[in-house]
Order: sequence, then structure tokens, then C-alpha cells
Amino acid sequence: SSGGDSQGMNAAVRATVRMAIFKGCKVFGIREGYNGLINDWINEYGWSDVSAIMQKGGTKLGTARCMEFMTWEGKLKAARNLVKRGINNLVVIGGDGSLTGANIFLEQWGNLTAELKEKEMASDSELARVKRLNVVGMVGSIDNDFCGTDMTIGTDSALHRFLKRLIASQARHQGRTTRISLCEFSGENGTASHQRSFILEVMGRHCGYLALMSALACLADWVFVPEDPPGEGWETKMCEELRKGRDAGRRYSIIIIAEGAVDQQGKPIKATDIKEVGS
Repeated sequence: SSGGDSQGMNAAVRATVRMAIFKGCKVFGIREGYNGLINDWINEYGWSDVSAIMQKGGTKLGTARCMEFMTWEGKLKAARNLVKRGINNLVVIGGDGSLTGANIFLEQWGNLTAELKEKEMASDSELARVKRLNVVGMVGSIDNDFCGTDMTIGTDSALHRFLKRLIASQARHQGRTTRISLCEFSGENGTASHQRSFILEVMGRHCGYLALMSALACLADWVFVPEDPPGEGWETKMCEELRKGRDAGRRYSIIIIAEGAVDQQGKPIKATDIKEVGS
């Protein structure tokens, strides 16, 4: 596991280890991301080594960013440690940076092993066991922003955490603008009591999945997502819709903004911008 952690990484580690053992494979855990690959922090894992970890946060393997892995020398060290243990299958759990690094490592594998042979850092018998490196990427990110997977590890938990806080927290915030980073804000009872408009900025980077699903679940009045930038005059249209709701007797309004929301000119839309529009 590498990069930032997300909910569900331990479940992925457990499933990978136990399925591999079930299929008759020898399994190794690499601690602290690519740092462990370079520094040989590699241990063989058994069935019981991943017991009782599903309910725990973070990742049992630890995670860290590794600048050295971006260098040729760092990759050469990593390749040497895999070769000497006969590891020819690598499962990487992480986000965009982690999986990009794994893909580059895979593309350079032939050149790396050739240099190991040239510098006599690995024997012919060792290299014969790892002629081919197979890489499996498991996307660990709450943003759900990676092509090729239905839902990334951590997305569903992040959405549930957001909605749980949304429902459970009532009348706890006195301000009118809140940034939500899986944190809390006043639920329907609190907002209705004070007749307020709440503006919430939801994480997700350049993907609007969390914002859109949150908006649907909490019956938000308006939502901004990167995939559908609003056109000119969106401020007026939004205010008109909010006013219609108030005129119809609704005592509160909820506006949700994705972290990477922009207008059609590419200008970022932030909670403070919405606050100024509605003031």
C-alpha cells in the first residue's frame, strides 16, 4: 500500500493475502509503501497475519510517499529485492501516483533486470524466476476518480461517513458556510430551526461523484460538479431556484460543491463565492 490511505485498505490486504494462500502462492507483505520495496522491509505473510484487521482504519502494511522510487537507482534497488526473493507478482493498493509508479516500474522491468545481470547484482538462476513481472493495481481513493473500476476502495465508506455526520449533527454550527472534509454539519432539524442556507464543499478532487451522491441522498437544492460546469448567469438561476423553495415554505436550503467544481470558463467555484452570491 502506498500514498494516502483510505477506508477499506485493510480489507483489500486481507482478501489479497488469503486468496493468494488459498491458491497456493507464497505471499509477502511490503511495509511502508515503496520505501519498503527499496529498503527490503519485506516479510512473508501467513493466514493469521491478516486476522482481525478489517475493522481497523489505515493499512496494516503502513504507507508512505517515496521520492527515491522515482529515480532509476531507487527502482534498481527495488528490483534487486524482488529478484532475490523470487517475487514476480506485485499487488499495489494506492491512488494515481502509486499506480503510475507501479506502471512505470513494470515498463522498465526488462531494463532493470538487464542491469542487475550486467552489474552481477543477481545470478542467472534468480533472474530466470522473474523474467516477467505481473502488476495488479487496486485503487485506494475516496474520490472514485479512476477509470476501469466501478468503485474505488474508500469511496462508499467516505459517502456513508459524510451522510452519517449530516444526519447526526443538528444545530452544532452557527456559521453559514462549511467545508466538508468528511466532517460534520447541521442536519435538517438544525437548518430548519434557524432558516439558514448551508453551503458544503465536498472532497473528490476533479471527480464529482461524492458531491452528486451526497446531494441526491440529502435532497440538496443545488449541486456543482466538475463534470457539468455551469454556464453564464448560473448565479441568478441558482438564487431563483432557492427563492422558489423558500416561497413554497421550505425553511432551509442546502448547496453542495465538489472540491474541483469550475464554471465554463474554468474559474473555480468555492463556498465563499456562493456565500457572496447569496448575501
